[in-house]
Amino acid sequence: MTNEQLIEQFCDDLWAQRGLSDNTLSAYRADLNHLLRSVGINSNLLDIGSDGLQCYMAKRLEQGLAKSSTARCLTTLKRFYGYATVKKLITIDPTVNLGRPKLEKKLPDTLTEQDIDALLDAPQLDDPIQLRDSAMLELLYATGLRVSELTGLQLEQLGLHQGVVRVIGKGGKERLVPMGEEAQSRIELYLREARGLLLGLGRSDVVFPSQRGTQMTRQTFWYRIKHYAQVAGISKPLSPHTLRHAFATHLLNHGADLRVVQLLLGHSDLSTTQIYTHVAQARLQELHHLHHPRG
Repeated sequence: MTNEQLIEQFCDDLWAQRGLSDNTLSAYRADLNHLLRSVGINSNLLDIGSDGLQCYMAKRLEQGLAKSSTARCLTTLKRFYGYATVKKLITIDPTVNLGRPKLEKKLPDTLTEQDIDALLDAPQLDDPIQLRDSAMLELLYATGLRVSELTGLQLEQLGLHQGVVRVIGKGGKERLVPMGEEAQSRIELYLREARGLLLGLGRSDVVFPSQRGTQMTRQTFWYRIKHYAQVAGISKPLSPHTLRHAFATHLLNHGADLRVVQLLLGHSDLSTTQIYTHVAQARLQELHHLHHPRG
């Protein structure tokens, strides 16, 4: 079996058993192909032992590659060689003693509530494309969806009468998230006045189609967010998850329970959500320092 066939079989098994996204599987393929380029393209993945993998991981760090990408790569290697061991393609898992690089806990960038107000007010509602963007921004901030979940949203996932959206997240897991009155009202306006104009004579079940009437890419919507941030005069660094971070942080600032936020975000592990408690605490300390007479 060639390396290419082995990688595809591994990814097919992961997709079938865990329902991982295409993006995650593409990352696994890229990591394994990077390993092959590093040790020699003619090498066999199954023949790379513990020493070879140790050297490869050390080389990554020497080259200055981000510790976060190296940690992700280690996850790929452990999954791949764990899979190979279970399938009896190898007898010993060479990743058993591989150490994980220590990552600095980086707090996600977020926006203040005033920043969010300015961003949500930036689109002009008399333009069909900007009305669509406005509905997307409102829904994103109201629900904390991932951008990929938003751009892939189907009409059947909207429960406008109930005020909820049914989200299909990572691993095909579903969750119901309330959308709030503002987002609900803006979506209804968009569906009534703009969606048909964007679709023209075409048909699609995607809630927010592109100008061509097809599903919008994450990259396109990311460019739209940056455009409206510029219009709103927001100079802070943004990421595709900026509104998701703001959603979680603002909920916690207003007293929401951490486990509720975990459910709304679709995190399988509470520790992933706990980062937002640090963001909220840092914001409170900043406000105390600015406004308390002895701050």
